[in-house]
Amino acid sequence: MKPFTDEDVEIYIQSKVEPRHYLVSKTVEEVQKIIQQLTTEISYKATRFQAISNSGIHNENIKVLAPSQFLITVPLRGLTGYRESQVRHWRYYTVHGAKLLSSVRDPEELHQWLEVEQFSKSLQQWHETDVNIEGDLVPAKVLVVFRELVEKSIASCNLSNKVTVLESFSSVVRVAVETSEFQVEVELAPTVEIPTCWPEKARWPRCLKRWPSQEKVQCIKSLGFDLLARSNYHWQLCFSRAEHMLMEGLDEDGGCRMKCFRVMRQMKEDVWCAGNKPVITAYHLQTVLFWTCEKYPRTKDWRCFHEAFLRLVQKLHKCVSQHFLKHYFVKNTNLLKYANTSDLDMVASKLAVFLENPVFCLD
Repeated sequence: MKPFTDEDVEIYIQSKVEPRHYLVSKTVEEVQKIIQQLTTEISYKATRFQAISNSGIHNENIKVLAPSQFLITVPLRGLTGYRESQVRHWRYYTVHGAKLLSSVRDPEELHQWLEVEQFSKSLQQWHETDVNIEGDLVPAKVLVVFRELVEKSIASCNLSNKVTVLESFSSVVRVAVETSEFQVEVELAPTVEIPTCWPEKARWPRCLKRWPSQEKVQCIKSLGFDLLARSNYHWQLCFSRAEHMLMEGLDEDGGCRMKCFRVMRQMKEDVWCAGNKPVITAYHLQTVLFWTCEKYPRTKDWRCFHEAFLRLVQKLHKCVSQHFLKHYFVKNTNLLKYANTSDLDMVASKLAVFLENPVFCLD
């Protein structure tokens, strides 16, 4: 079969990409409405937790990992004036507060400890033992409090027919949300928003890079970062606002970066890595896009869709084959470190088939 033509691309966008955009927008709207109602009730019961905003498809609290898999960050209230901790402490406690003889392991590169004293202002509730051990805000304890509030609020909001708390092996809070089209699995992550500084761990941008522009870099770094409660001891660094800003105005020079990304995401969902809980998510694809934009910063690199798209797929194939995809801001982090290797190998083989014979699946 012949490689794809411009006409094939347009047919694929009209028949697959655009309907997907409509479906996901509708689903985001429905999920957002339900979770906003739920978090408003949670905020009423406990002021430490804030309701998510209602700002449409581009809500920065909502990350669409796949059409039926969302990550929603729930802001925490009463922690302001953050500063990085300069002193390294050893911790000798379990998440339940019992003493340990050996210290808890250090956080990985994308994670950190969080002490209440790192904030110049903090509500008294953050000093309470239900979330605090020896001055540390412990994600597992925050998640226990949050899960209980989620369960109570589902009942008091009469949302039992729409939202179900899912069983979890870890402390992470996941719910199933019924929409008019299908069920969506949503992880609700309590989040400390830090819009005032850029973390030392994120040594970005790297020297002498032409993408993004210096003006955009300064703007992105002024947006700060977030810390998510997704594990037992350590808070996960998150750069949603920065990533959103990078995606905005991606093709101001008239390039086809966004078009490449949308078509790649559609092919990933249709052919290369389908399913409700894919090993490769839209977030991985976005990271591949950022690295490729940085490597190919010139306008002329993004004029021809055919070349730009295949370049992007080749980069994805390389990362999946090697089981290695660097985080865009914290470069010592491999986003595929804990992914199922046989699943990754299966995706890699499908990508190899496509690269040998690049045709779009239109049925």
